[in-house]
Amino acid sequence: MANHTLPRPPRTRARRTSRAVLVGWASLGVITLLAAILGIGLLVGGAPSPVRPGGGSATLAAPAVDVASLPESTTWTSVDGAPTDPAPEGLTDGRVVHPVRDTVVHDAPDGRPIARMPAKQIGDTWLPVIAQQGSWMQVLLPSRPDASTGWLPAADVESAATPYRIAVHLKSRTLDLFQDGTRLARWTVGIGKPSAPTPTGRTFLLGAFSDDQQKYSPVILPLGTHSPTHDTFGGGPGTVAIHTWPTSDVFGTATSDGCVRVPADALKRLAQVPLGTLVSIDNA
Repeated sequence: MANHTLPRPPRTRARRTSRAVLVGWASLGVITLLAAILGIGLLVGGAPSPVRPGGGSATLAAPAVDVASLPESTTWTSVDGAPTDPAPEGLTDGRVVHPVRDTVVHDAPDGRPIARMPAKQIGDTWLPVIAQQGSWMQVLLPSRPDASTGWLPAADVESAATPYRIAVHLKSRTLDLFQDGTRLARWTVGIGKPSAPTPTGRTFLLGAFSDDQQKYSPVILPLGTHSPTHDTFGGGPGTVAIHTWPTSDVFGTATSDGCVRVPADALKRLAQVPLGTLVSIDNA
């Protein structure tokens, strides 16, 4: 973790976006994170391949609810009553979903409304699907508590697929990038120090942004998980991120405040991975 401030999610409803688009590495802009003052530069991961959201017709079975009255599920918030990830060491089939509007999050299929998922927060919102029951999809949430999940109606999301997976191994201090189950690359990385460890479990690429107030990394990739020891850090909500570092002596060490520090060539590759891609963090 480094001293950066995450952009707060927009307050207005976003127009439907068909897919996330990666801004090329060569054209990375230097844009301030102080969104409330100057705005935010978003570098969004490449678009997944579109697929149908499920077999047959999807019907919204949830009862009527005032969406605006529900708390948002973002990296800034905490959602009470969210089910815990039942398989934190499990993999997925690569499906990801993007809410096409502010969408009600339920605690079970046809269950109790617990939050609303905005279509945009750090760029377009893309979430990994970990289970499906009929026309309902269970996804990982970006909010606290970590490992929270929720159920979204398939009628309210755009479904896609990503062939990539990122695996962070804390004991060996390495990061692997997979495509279709084949490892493309491995890098030695820096991880959280004992007093501020990098959390384990499965999470996902939540967004990408640049910050001209910081010089340590041209792009920062926040994940859908948080520091277990920092409620806030550098003005942000303690979100764990992947980013690079100006000096190479941090790679292979446990010296960060929870973030994963990667070499510049690794960051360049990872910035091309679609948002919503699964990130597995283990003690191997």
